[in-house]
Amino acid sequence: MKVTAAVMVWSLPFLIVQLPVTVESGQVAASMAKEDYSLYDRIIEDKFLTSQIQLVLLERMTVSRLVPDQDGSMSLDFLQQQGYFDGKLPQELVRDFVGANQIPVPLEPKFQFGVRYRFISDGTTEDPEASDAVAVLSTPAWPVRATSVLDRLAFSRVGRTLENDQALVYVENVRPDETGTGFLVWYHRQGQEWKLFDTEVVWTMR
Repeated sequence: MKVTAAVMVWSLPFLIVQLPVTVESGQVAASMAKEDYSLYDRIIEDKFLTSQIQLVLLERMTVSRLVPDQDGSMSLDFLQQQGYFDGKLPQELVRDFVGANQIPVPLEPKFQFGVRYRFISDGTTEDPEASDAVAVLSTPAWPVRATSVLDRLAFSRVGRTLENDQALVYVENVRPDETGTGFLVWYHRQGQEWKLFDTEVVWTMR
């Protein structure tokens, strides 16, 4: 298994403001807003769904790091040093993203992307949630081919600007053969709708 990290050098070091991110008790909310799930839905639809996908497997817990096997949660210093998106991310967006992702939290069955899904916890598929908005069957009504299953996606929590007009999310797709990709997605709001603005690959495994 070969891991390739997409590492970029920040070309304008004077723009880097070394401000510590501290997370006090209770600062990171344990639950997420409905709007966060709407953005997750949009990412799945924009980046992953095809007409062949019949089932999506999702990691129950959010991820709080950007590289597999990285010790500790993501840090402001790390993101600034990589210079993702050529250093064009607003500082308030980066700070909110890092602050929101210090502690993993469980995702809830609030996805609405139009395809059946199940959660994965500790490598094991969970029983279907009775409150799933999208019907999840313990036994599919038709044979599900391996190519029709998206296995599996993991998300960070959502970082936002103060005006809530930009959002940043980390998402990774680690497949059963241990290949995969992790990347950052940057969205801009246009009216009431989120539009994909840019994507940055953080790492690949092949």
